[in-house]
Amino acid sequence: MQVLKLGIPKGSLEEATIELFRKSGWRIKLASRNYFPEVDDPELACFICRPQEMSRYVESGMLDAGITGKDWTLENESDVEVIADLVYSKVSKAPTRWVVAVPGDSGITAVEQLDGKRIATELVNVSRKFFEGRGIKVDISFSWGATEAKAVSGLADAIVEVTETESTIRAHGLKVIHELMQSNVQLIAGRQAMADSWKADKVGNIAMLLQGALRADRIVGLKMNVPTPKLDEIISILPSVTAPTVAQLYKQEWFSVETVVSEHQVRDLVPRLKKCGAEGIIEYSLNKVV
Repeated sequence: MQVLKLGIPKGSLEEATIELFRKSGWRIKLASRNYFPEVDDPELACFICRPQEMSRYVESGMLDAGITGKDWTLENESDVEVIADLVYSKVSKAPTRWVVAVPGDSGITAVEQLDGKRIATELVNVSRKFFEGRGIKVDISFSWGATEAKAVSGLADAIVEVTETESTIRAHGLKVIHELMQSNVQLIAGRQAMADSWKADKVGNIAMLLQGALRADRIVGLKMNVPTPKLDEIISILPSVTAPTVAQLYKQEWFSVETVVSEHQVRDLVPRLKKCGAEGIIEYSLNKVV
């Protein structure tokens, strides 16, 4: 039996990734201090590793595919195939942002004013290319962590740091002066793996189901009974992916109508449907929309 070696990111994305796989149909079970989680698919072997290193392992062929950030693939300059963009995190459903930040009481308001200054960051290569591309000479040093504190303590004049809401940056008394890039989670695969037809199909199927689970987030199904005279009126106000599903009830002048809508639409839509004559309205959650 062939097996696909798949990397699961350790750290902040670990829990969200395992939950996404659960919604997609895979159960990944972690064991304490074990970097080889169990998965209920004999065609998968999962490995836990840091997202910062994932693209290197995938490029080398040690892993066939993996989940990591676009930022780390760019940082490592890895030659891998991006199979799918997967926008998710623990905090928001928006891409993360790498930003340039300086102390709040600093007079610096633009990156050009950082010429000759010290920059601390974990994203060294990407940051160096950014400043070089603008002709700004800076001294960039790698930060092993607590990057915000380096700007506060004076160990660096500015930092390049990742953020979603900027709350941590502001909490340290820093201000953002520039957005370097946006990043999101990606499913990547190695060139060697994608040259294998079985592995390419397996990776493609995983991508399809992961994206389907993400599309289903904050989307719900609505089902209701509608009297025949009100059918056209209710259909006209129902959003849907293509068109609502309509089926006549057995020996009744009523129809069962079903559709898929965004979760935020429900609060306004259900009262309207009720006023138009819909009965027995049911809202239900979805795992995937493929």
